[in-house]
Amino acid sequence: MWLLVVLAFYAWWTTWLLMPGNAAVVLQHWPIALTMLFGSYVAGATPMGGGTVAFPILVLAFGLPATLGRDFSFAIQSVGMTSAAVFILTRRQRLAWSMLAGALTGSLLGLPLGILAVAPQVPTIWVKMVFAVCWAAFGLLHLVRLDDLMATAGNAGGDGRRQFGLGIAAGFLAGATIVAVTGVGIDMLVYALLVLGCRVDPKIAIPTSVVAMAFNSLLGTAIKLSITGLEPGVWENWLAAAPVVALGAPLGAFAVAFLGRRITLLFVALLCVVQFVWACYHDRADLGAAGLLAAVAAVAAGVFALDRLRIWGRGPREPSEELRSRPCGEREQPKTQLDPSA
Repeated sequence: MWLLVVLAFYAWWTTWLLMPGNAAVVLQHWPIALTMLFGSYVAGATPMGGGTVAFPILVLAFGLPATLGRDFSFAIQSVGMTSAAVFILTRRQRLAWSMLAGALTGSLLGLPLGILAVAPQVPTIWVKMVFAVCWAAFGLLHLVRLDDLMATAGNAGGDGRRQFGLGIAAGFLAGATIVAVTGVGIDMLVYALLVLGCRVDPKIAIPTSVVAMAFNSLLGTAIKLSITGLEPGVWENWLAAAPVVALGAPLGAFAVAFLGRRITLLFVALLCVVQFVWACYHDRADLGAAGLLAAVAAVAAGVFALDRLRIWGRGPREPSEELRSRPCGEREQPKTQLDPSA
């Protein structure tokens, strides 16, 4: 099924490319296609969507508007993340279905609200900084706590009703805020809740986050196309990068099973921190001293919140192998003495 979907997309794209003048458009935007070679691998192999690479490159390196970076993230992930999601589902990889169902339900309610009511109120400079702050906090936590995050191998979680409730909250809040403003984010939050809060194996959490982001990308693009419209320039960049990400994201999902995620996560985490420093330096005049201090404080608060989630997920003491096999939120029951005469 995945192969049929990809072949159908390439047939449509090739037909469009053969029309007069369209090849020149693709060649003119080759830098974004080259960028998304790595961005699409990140999308399939990590809990950060392809927009994690596309947004800062378009906005900080190419100097394009932050709103274009957001709309491009929605559009390009609709191809790459959807291709990766179909690939994951057809391979029958293990997913945290309760969390995923909750996240999709919450997103269905929160994302339209965020795109229509919240995103238009956020100044352009803070669109950049919301992205930079959230990803810097996420990256710093991985640089410091990666060993602990990888220590949940083999745990599939449990307590489906609890995960469903957390998923609804995550989908609604992320959809109404960070996803609507930046075009990415639900994947990061779903992954954090699963790995930090429920001690679920990253091999389960990451593909779950990919499917969640694919749904949000498709929904966000549909809302943009039908109601608000896409920013000028998104279509041209999308046409150049789409054939790359259609294969790159599934390749990331496949290759990481053999190459391991540790090196990829460390590298992407470092990029998350670098892009924050870059964004602060790039917009230092507009932010001013107060804005820079607020951004640094927001990163510190984000790291603190994620680390508290990690501690909450571990429980009152470092989990033993026995505890790691217990469902999410379940604690050891006190032992009782049996009466020998019974």
